[in-house]
Amino acid sequence: MPPVTVHPPDEHNTSLVAHVHPPGWVNPTPAARYNLVVIGAGAAGLITAAGAAGLGAKVALIERELMGGDCLNVGCVPSKALIRSARAATAVRDVGEFGVEVAGGYRVNFAAVMERMRGLRASIAPNDSAARYRELGVDVFLGQASFSGPDTIEVGGQTLTFRKAVIATGARAAQPNIPGLADAGCLTNETVFTLTELPRRLAVIGAGPIGCELAQAFARFGSEVYLIEALHGIIPNEDRDAAEIVWKSLARDGIRLLCCGKDLQVSRAPDGKRLNVDSHGQHYAITVDEILIGVGRQPNVEGLNLEAVGVTYDSQAGVHVNDRLQTSNPRIYAAGDICSRYKFTHAADAMARIVIQNALFFGRAKASALTIPWCTYTDPELAHVGLSPRDAEERGIAIQTFEQSLAHVDRAIVDGDTDGFVRVHVRAGTDRIVGATIVAAHAGEMISEITLAMTAGLGLGRIAKSIHPYPTQSEAIKRVADAYNRTRLTPRVKSLFEKLMAWRR
Repeated sequence: MPPVTVHPPDEHNTSLVAHVHPPGWVNPTPAARYNLVVIGAGAAGLITAAGAAGLGAKVALIERELMGGDCLNVGCVPSKALIRSARAATAVRDVGEFGVEVAGGYRVNFAAVMERMRGLRASIAPNDSAARYRELGVDVFLGQASFSGPDTIEVGGQTLTFRKAVIATGARAAQPNIPGLADAGCLTNETVFTLTELPRRLAVIGAGPIGCELAQAFARFGSEVYLIEALHGIIPNEDRDAAEIVWKSLARDGIRLLCCGKDLQVSRAPDGKRLNVDSHGQHYAITVDEILIGVGRQPNVEGLNLEAVGVTYDSQAGVHVNDRLQTSNPRIYAAGDICSRYKFTHAADAMARIVIQNALFFGRAKASALTIPWCTYTDPELAHVGLSPRDAEERGIAIQTFEQSLAHVDRAIVDGDTDGFVRVHVRAGTDRIVGATIVAAHAGEMISEITLAMTAGLGLGRIAKSIHPYPTQSEAIKRVADAYNRTRLTPRVKSLFEKLMAWRR
C-alpha cells in the first residue's frame, strides 16, 4: 500500500505515523492457521486481538490505514484535547466572576492549540502501535483485507487461514446529500484536526454530539459559529430538559442555532462558502470560511468481499449480527461501530470482550446484557445511561423519577456550575434503577456511579447508604437516593413512628 501521511506532516504527525502505520513495516509470514483473524485495528479490533493473544490464541490483526482507529486519530483523543483547550480559554474569559483580574485580556493561539493536540496524540500512539502488538504476540498485517474463501482472507498478496474471524472495520463520517456541498467542499471529524488556522466563520451541519462539541470548542476559540440542524433543538436523542441546558451554554458562547432547517443548499462565493437555509419560517443566507459536517456515521463495509463468505450487511446498519455478535456466517463475528448503534469506544471495548468469550471459548455472552453509558462532552457535559421515559413508555415499564438540581448542591454553587441536574428513573414501586441523565461540568465522570449500580443490581436505597464526600457535585446522586428513601416514609409508617416516639417519651 502507498505510504500514509497525516497533515500537517510535522514532527508530531511523523511520530504518530511511525507508530500506527510504520512506513517500513514488513508484514510477517502468515501462520499455517489462526485461531482468530481480526480485520480493523480500532478500539474493538485492538482489544479483541490483545485479549485473545493474551489467552494463548494465535491471532492476526489487519489494518489498512492507521492503527488506533477513529478514537486515537480523528475522534476521542484529538477532540477532547481541543475541548480542554477551549475550556481553558473560557476559564480565562470568565475569571472575573471568581474575583480574579487579568490585565490586558487574552488571546487564543489556535496554531499552538492544534500543535498541543498533535503532540498529545503522538504521545498516546505507542499504546496502539504495530510494534506493541507484535510484542504482545499478534501478527500485524498492514493492507486491505478481503475474504477470499470460507476460511481465508487476502492481505498484501498473502493468504491468512482462520478458524474464526472478526470484522471490526468501524465507521466513517457520513456525507449528507446537500446540493452544492461536494463542489464547495467541507470538513469532517477526519479532516478538521488537520487545520492550522482558525476559521473566522464556521458552519456546523448537524447538532448531534460531534457537532455540538466542536461547535462550542471553535466558538470559544473565537470563530463565528452557525449550528444547523434539520430537527428541532440540539442533541435530539437526549432528554429535552438536559439538551436545553446545554443549548443555553452554547448560546452564551455566541453560537447561532438554525434548527428545523429545510431546503439547505451550499454554493461557492467570492469570499467563502454560501449556505441558504430556511429555519422556523425565515430564510437565512450566510457566508462562512469552512463547513464542518457532523450528521452521523457510515459503516466501513466496502472492499471486504463479504458476499464471498455469506455475511449480510447494509449501508446504514453495517454488518448484521445476532445478540452474541455472530454474523450470518457462524464462523465470523463483528464488534464495534461496524455493527453497533452505540458508536462509542467504550461500547466497542465491551463488545470485543463478548467476541473473545463467544468466538474462542463457546461462550454465550449477549450484547443486549450490556449497560452502556454515554456522554456528550460539551460544557456542561450531558451523560446518560439506560432507559429514558420515552423508552420506558414504549416498553410498557412504569417508572418513577427522582431529580436533584445542581442549583441546590453546595459544591456546584461555589464552583459556579449550577446549571444542571441529576435525574434518575426507577421501576415504579421499587428502587431499581432503569436509567439516568446527568447534566454537569463532569457528568461523564459522575454517570459511572449510576452505571455501576445498574450493572450490580444495586438500587437507590443502597446508594443512599453510601457516604459521599462533602462538598462534591456527586453529592447530587446521594440526594436523589435520599429523595427515594423519603418516599418510603408513608403516612401510615410516619403515624406508627409518631406513636412509638410518644410511647417512648
